[in-house]
Amino acid sequence: MRHSSHRLISRLCAVLSIALSGCASSGAVKVHLPEEGRFTVAVAEIAQETNSFSPVPTTLRDFEAAGLLYGQEVIEIGATRNTSVGGFLQAIADHGDGEIAVLPILRARAMSGGPVEREVYERFKRELLDGLAAAPRVDGVYLALHGAMGVEGMRDPEGDLLAAIRSELGSSVPIGISHDLHANVTKARGELATFIVGYKTNPHRDVFRTGYDSGRILAATVLGNIHPVMVVRKMRLLKGGGMNIDFLAPMNKVFRFMSKAEKRKGVLSVSTFPVHLWLDDEELGWTTVAVTDADPQLAAKTADDIADVAWSIRAVPHPKSSTASAAVAAAKKRWLARKTGAIVICDVADAVGAGAPGENTWILKALLEEAPNLVSYVPIRDAEAAQAVWGKAKGETVAVTVGGKLETTYNRPLEFTGQVVRTSEGALGKTVVLRHQGVHLIMSELPPSATQPRFFTDLGLGVWKADILVVKNLFPFRYNFLAVNRGTLDVETPGTSGVDVFELGYRKIPRPIYPLDPVESWR
Repeated sequence: MRHSSHRLISRLCAVLSIALSGCASSGAVKVHLPEEGRFTVAVAEIAQETNSFSPVPTTLRDFEAAGLLYGQEVIEIGATRNTSVGGFLQAIADHGDGEIAVLPILRARAMSGGPVEREVYERFKRELLDGLAAAPRVDGVYLALHGAMGVEGMRDPEGDLLAAIRSELGSSVPIGISHDLHANVTKARGELATFIVGYKTNPHRDVFRTGYDSGRILAATVLGNIHPVMVVRKMRLLKGGGMNIDFLAPMNKVFRFMSKAEKRKGVLSVSTFPVHLWLDDEELGWTTVAVTDADPQLAAKTADDIADVAWSIRAVPHPKSSTASAAVAAAKKRWLARKTGAIVICDVADAVGAGAPGENTWILKALLEEAPNLVSYVPIRDAEAAQAVWGKAKGETVAVTVGGKLETTYNRPLEFTGQVVRTSEGALGKTVVLRHQGVHLIMSELPPSATQPRFFTDLGLGVWKADILVVKNLFPFRYNFLAVNRGTLDVETPGTSGVDVFELGYRKIPRPIYPLDPVESWR
């Protein structure tokens, strides 16, 4: 039954996934942009999400792993259906009236992690400014920024980037930026950007649409058809709204309200940013943003109204997570679910997608001790161990000490002996698969998020053959694994991306702030 039914289940879930994603294809965008125009808008992407509690810096190699792009490459390679740059380019083609040419400068993205090395940030900043300075004219700028990036020795690098661009171009050139839903919008960005547009889905499925909305607004601004006014409201709210999933209660209440607000005459865009919890910043907090056409009063009222709705769901707690042992015990009991798919264990406190190092061994330890005969796939970042096994023959038995090398406050090293199943080299560097009975340890040089089933299948590990799949991201897997997932178990062990804000080591965040302190109103 397990293998005969999975194709039908896969097809049905694929249809659901596409419906949730809001787009019909992830292929290349076919845009027709003028080579020259009466106006020129520049485009650049510098995006990384920082976990302040991770001691592992984000380096140039992390950006190179995702592919650094320059000039025309930004359009040719970066213009895909699932990117904000692709959406922006399509909007310029649709709304630029054939009068707006695009100046692509750079695309620099990295997996979430510790603060970006200062010299890496300064390099990207210099390349962006040089690209702007070299242009004969720049009539507008679009920046695809995450919104929760940290840099060693600096706070609010995205605000710093905007200040540098303003210094280069002046105050009259419109600058539009797009942000991830979990951005931490600062006062500086609110003052320096012409408008800010954010994702409206979590898991994020509207990246293209966000870029498109940004391009639509920027094009109309450059052509002189609209005059954007933006109001930003910062709230004394750190955590609330359960898991913050847009189509589930209680967050669906917020997004329904926003959808109605965005249909009002004069409203160009509305956004809410529930904030990246693991960025220890003096302006940390939930933010609402409203952009209108030359109507500051409407923008203020709209931003206030959205904040009121968000504040109303602040007391809804995040769902409880289980221990590693409890999750393994639950998976063992769900034998029928495992016959028709796999149980997916989310490593909440070591979520690479939230900037954790990715070297947690607590779940691996529980599987080795309590379910060694179940077929499980466990990704762990360990460059040293992967390199030590690299070159060993398939089937050879090796012993490694894995994990607990980069972040030692929460993570512990673990001895693992197993047979070499596969070695591979790709975006995550050298990757090695070892097997001990049914437990498959996947060791990689760079942090493995495992957001897609192909993370496993590209290594020759069939997801339909597994009993347990361990992932290190909080949201994307919840729809990417729909076909094979027969039950999700959230496990919170000691780690740098724990969701209990009372346990996180904040030092800089503003106080008072809810729920750490009693706060009666966000205003």
